[in-house]
Amino acid sequence: MSRIALDGMGGDFAPQSNVEGAVRAARRGLEVLLVGDEAQLRPRLEEAHASDGVRVVHAPDAIGMSEHSARETRNRRQSSIYVGIDLLKRGEADAFVSMGNTGAVLAVAFFALGRLPGVDRPALGGLLPTERGQTLLLDVGANADARPPHLVEFARLGSAYMRRATQVPEPGVALLNIGEEPSKGSTLTVEAHALLAARSDIRFLGNIESRELLSGDADVIVTDGFTGNVALKLMEGTASLLFSELRRAARRSPLAAAGALLLRGSLEGLRDRVDYRRRGGAPLLGVNGIVMVGHGRSDGAAVESALVAASSAADAGILAALREAVAEV
Repeated sequence: MSRIALDGMGGDFAPQSNVEGAVRAARRGLEVLLVGDEAQLRPRLEEAHASDGVRVVHAPDAIGMSEHSARETRNRRQSSIYVGIDLLKRGEADAFVSMGNTGAVLAVAFFALGRLPGVDRPALGGLLPTERGQTLLLDVGANADARPPHLVEFARLGSAYMRRATQVPEPGVALLNIGEEPSKGSTLTVEAHALLAARSDIRFLGNIESRELLSGDADVIVTDGFTGNVALKLMEGTASLLFSELRRAARRSPLAAAGALLLRGSLEGLRDRVDYRRRGGAPLLGVNGIVMVGHGRSDGAAVESALVAASSAADAGILAALREAVAEV
């Protein structure tokens, strides 16, 4: 198993959720370097009776969820984010995971790890459950503004990731747009479509509309970070509303409650597939290291899932696959 550095101070429910997630992951055999204020982390570890698999690495500073300055956050070298990424840079960890400030993680990763040769804009990838397995949507937040060549980069990085992570030999790539025709959409999507269609190293499937995001027709879907982030959060909100309405409907009558009981197993399976807590983190593709960014509202189960995903990525040689993909161009 790989050794994973975890930002112990990041997230809405930190540090408790991160300690719980680290302990759960350690019980599955992972080695976790829990980075943060030792005075806050150590007592919680002792309460969990966790002595094996989790080691505290002291970092006295923590970057809050509402801090936005990339220049300021990347220079705070005693923060849990910087110390954790530095462990990755120095080879003391195989991957880094944070549920904290996404902008700070991106800024520090770009600054401390650098980009892979040939990559101009690293991207965050969100794994979505589909009818056929999983689809990687990127970018979901690293680049609010993007140019057409950046979407080609995203396609190359996403294809390499899915090829190694899901063993799909030739991942199909689609461009998120408002119509299927090449002439539809904004200047960005029209020009990106032409560039993607001209590439022989990308299996480009054409445009895909948002209603088809979860169809599984494409293994990788590319878009700019603003659009991708809106789409991802809309799906999370829709799933939450759906299950709230199902619970409300089940309480309306004894007959409805009986029907819900009969469907319980199937509904729980559906919930697990769409629950962000079970999807792990969003991989930051294009930096020189394995970095996962989790949901800010992550609980212990979500932190555990992100740690397992990071370990799997490290064990699968994802970083080497990405280096090969960009080296070919």
